[in-house]
Amino acid sequence: MKKYLEIVLVVLICLAGIILGFIKGINLNEIQLQTIKIISIVCIISIAYCFIVGEISRNNSQMDKLWSILPIVYSWIIMIMGNFQIRLVIIAFLVTLWGIRLTYNFALKGAYKWKFWEGEEDYRWAILRKKKIFQNKFVWALFNLLFISLYQNFLVLAITFPAVVAMNAANAFNVFDCVALIFALVFLGIETIADIQQWNFHKKKKELLATGAKLEEIEAPYNKGFNTTGIWNRSRHPNYLGEQGFWVSIYIFTLGIGTNHLFLFNWTIFACLLLILLFLGSSTLGEAISASKYPEYKEYQKKTSKYFPLWKYNG
Repeated sequence: MKKYLEIVLVVLICLAGIILGFIKGINLNEIQLQTIKIISIVCIISIAYCFIVGEISRNNSQMDKLWSILPIVYSWIIMIMGNFQIRLVIIAFLVTLWGIRLTYNFALKGAYKWKFWEGEEDYRWAILRKKKIFQNKFVWALFNLLFISLYQNFLVLAITFPAVVAMNAANAFNVFDCVALIFALVFLGIETIADIQQWNFHKKKKELLATGAKLEEIEAPYNKGFNTTGIWNRSRHPNYLGEQGFWVSIYIFTLGIGTNHLFLFNWTIFACLLLILLFLGSSTLGEAISASKYPEYKEYQKKTSKYFPLWKYNG
């Protein structure tokens, strides 16, 4: 019941943010509209690519591979169309750092191959395909089209819309921009540390299991099966915290452009809120899988904060 209440609460917050954002919208000029048109064309091409290649290859991680690359492309197009305004240069720089980190992390898992349609598929797609509703190939193809290819591509496009709004800058670089820059770097640091610690943990676990020992026989804390070391000792999803915080930070750049706001909302807030909702669903699925595999995971859920590293897990 708690899980569903959490989802309902986030949905209500999303709706409230979207409504408030559109009540106090920001008028876009001709260059901004042209920029949206250009990046939308790239998005449409990506949607078609992800769906067609995903269906033919039966590897549905095509969008996963592009998730970290497309925002870099979009932010650079926005920066160029915006005539290299300092605010846009900083956003493009931050997004590029973010994209390099995430692409490298996904590459370590074997996601990218010279045969671009191949590579390691995210394990969650295989698990979803086994569910009864998705045994029907038409239903799965529809899911692939609407959620994996269309919705996720649109969301990746939408999280760069704050940069488009930032093109219409009446103010020079200011305190809002400084706050956004600092927060973006902090959250980027959090997810980078989380990724390194997660990779090192599972690499060591695999080495221990390669000796022929069973999971419960190897040394602690690896015998739990899931990571409870470092920042993961205080947060179940520090990488998700960093990811969501980073894109909220990019949104903060829109607050310094000299346009009046209603309670600090503008229409681009909807992308941040939808991203938060996506990660809520993703974390719920991931935790259900972990709880089914590892006996101690439910205890870890009870004692450890989902996102913010508030208290230490002593399991």
